[in-house]
Amino acid sequence: MSQHIGNVSINSDALWNDIMTTAQFGGTPKGGIKRLTLTPEDAQVRAWFKTTCEALGATVTADSMGIQFARIPGTDPSLKPILIGSHLDTQPTGGKFDGIVGVLGGVAILRALHETGHKTRHPIEIVNWTNEEGSRFAPAMLCSGVFAGLFTENYANTRLDRDGTSFADALKSIDAAGEEPCGQHPVAAYFELHIEQGPILEAEEKTIGIVTGVQGMRWYELTVTGQDSHAGTTPMSMRADALQAAARLIASVQDIARAHGPDAVGTVGLVECKPNSRNVVPGEIFFTADFRDPEDETVRRMEDAFRQDIVALSEEYKVDIAFEQVWDSPSVKFAPPLIEAVETAARDLSLPARKIVSGAGHDAAYLARIAPTTMIFVPCAGGLSHNEAESATRSDVADGATVLLRAVLATDQKLS
Repeated sequence: MSQHIGNVSINSDALWNDIMTTAQFGGTPKGGIKRLTLTPEDAQVRAWFKTTCEALGATVTADSMGIQFARIPGTDPSLKPILIGSHLDTQPTGGKFDGIVGVLGGVAILRALHETGHKTRHPIEIVNWTNEEGSRFAPAMLCSGVFAGLFTENYANTRLDRDGTSFADALKSIDAAGEEPCGQHPVAAYFELHIEQGPILEAEEKTIGIVTGVQGMRWYELTVTGQDSHAGTTPMSMRADALQAAARLIASVQDIARAHGPDAVGTVGLVECKPNSRNVVPGEIFFTADFRDPEDETVRRMEDAFRQDIVALSEEYKVDIAFEQVWDSPSVKFAPPLIEAVETAARDLSLPARKIVSGAGHDAAYLARIAPTTMIFVPCAGGLSHNEAESATRSDVADGATVLLRAVLATDQKLS
């Protein structure tokens, strides 16, 4: 089955087969994927990406952060490349589509151009960004952040995972780094196809989300330090119970988000308890917090409220609370000409579409700082993502790739 644009078509069967093939690298018994960045499983999918793109006539390189680029030349060597991409790393209990659809949708475009011999003015490059998820090395979108100049290479290389392995050592362990310094790669424009990771498109029976921007978000890490003591012999009035203080703070994340409007969200996604024994008053709790809203000022006010709770609960429970902001990603507005190209493509294909702001962070949020950028969303079942049950339909993924192809070809003609 193919979806045609003149003589250029997206082969939806081949695209779907690529999705199912790559799902084997780190595949889980429940049908999801555990493919953390810079692990042996990541090395497997990177090798597949390189081999597949080279078979489609592309030249594949990597930069110093392990970001992969698969390039086919354009007819005008003076023009910078149009980049299409996303990421192939996953959450510990990830699905088959998050990020993967964006990279493999790009591969589908390479296939269409290769098989038809269609030539673009700009070079076209498919990108696999390293460590988008941030589930192994925080913060998320680490290497697109280096690429866009928000982080230094030294900052990225010194990030540690929970086992104490540095990003630099992990990069070396799978021989993923190339010679080109990260950030020196030219880019004329950037497109990213992605599942929505939310329920709006499905609920409204829309096939295409025309993404106008990304909401602001901040991540925090907190360590609550009290004192380990015997659960049976330590009076309640004499405890420094780190878990009780942390529990109150964790609850405050939800309360703060609910108090700051319908679009604000707050999440605690990781908690570690020490010594984690049933008859010991916990002496140390580590947890993460995440605040998001389309307006940066709202995110700032949520952080201020959280800081006030930290001070109050530290005094109430006689504990120390170390608080660190580990990521600040301000809200992003995408490029109107690229948004228009996506909107036109969806309309020409008679696909039901709506404009939407992304609630999740994406590499596109950083690329938008240095080049015209936009995104295309397709629905996912129940809005479920970061979950092994994550699902999207073959037809929706193919439609998204077709809109992507049309928007890229239109931009190739208009962009200097």
